Amino acid sequence: MTAPLLLQELVEPVAQQRGVRLLLLRDDLAHPDLPGNKWRKLKYNLLAAREQGHTTLLTFGGAYSNHLAAVAAAGRLYGFHTVGLVRGEEHLPLNPTLAQAAADGMALHYLDRATYRHKQEPAFLATLQREIGSAYMVPEGGSNVLALPGCAELVTELAAQTDFDALCVACGTGGTLAGLLTGLAGTRHAVGVAALKGGSFLQTDIDTLTQMATGTSYTNWSLQTDYHFGGYASFSPELMLFIRRFQASHGVLLDPLYTGKLLFGVLQLIDQGYFATGSTVVAVHTGGLQGWRGFRQRYETRSSWWPVLT
Repeated sequence: MTAPLLLQELVEPVAQQRGVRLLLLRDDLAHPDLPGNKWRKLKYNLLAAREQGHTTLLTFGGAYSNHLAAVAAAGRLYGFHTVGLVRGEEHLPLNPTLAQAAADGMALHYLDRATYRHKQEPAFLATLQREIGSAYMVPEGGSNVLALPGCAELVTELAAQTDFDALCVACGTGGTLAGLLTGLAGTRHAVGVAALKGGSFLQTDIDTLTQMATGTSYTNWSLQTDYHFGGYASFSPELMLFIRRFQASHGVLLDPLYTGKLLFGVLQLIDQGYFATGSTVVAVHTGGLQGWRGFRQRYETRSSWWPVLT
């Protein structure tokens, strides 16, 4: 069960000056244990795994991966065994993300970075299946064709509550934006804010996913690649201070990997006149807050930059 969408109006000076109505879609609150886009991307994959008779989910991710944490939680909630292939060497004690995944029943296996780069190759996957046994494979980040319909449902739910002109989301693997594009079906406008440095490759990945799902490459969207703050997990005082200010102003905690970059980018775009006066712009809070525990662990000496965790 998921909760009804919660839309929060953001009173931001730059939006008021530009005549833009800015809303935050709190998809981080939509599912109590699987918040945000992770639940939406897993929904139809879990149904397919069940229909195909699988009892084990196999997936991939980094040591602080929101996706690994979500698949582990999904396994606990819906009765699947879970196996996580973690990029890098094992470090004990486990970091907070992996400790929670293990507590949720996930069996953790580690791949060195050179081996991990082969994770999508058929021969490598066949070897995994022989070693681990029959398992339903969920790709890193959960972005496959079956991830798209769950994300597309967000558009239907949103349109039932309010009219809007643009929908904005952070992009890691591109699956969430691809799903939103299929839901928008060529109407309105979508903006993806890449969380990765050099994220322009996502343009092709997103087009490939929508082509596979609907036979269509959409043109009603843009990918913004200037708001990565140095890279996927780079630590930026500017971004942390923005997150603290945003929390103080709106009572909402963002994360430094995805949603912090998203809102920073959206406000910059508004200030640049990217959205027309009179537009209603919706930014999607996709969750990812479990990652704060890992950030605290890695950067605890910089505690003056942390927001208040709620």
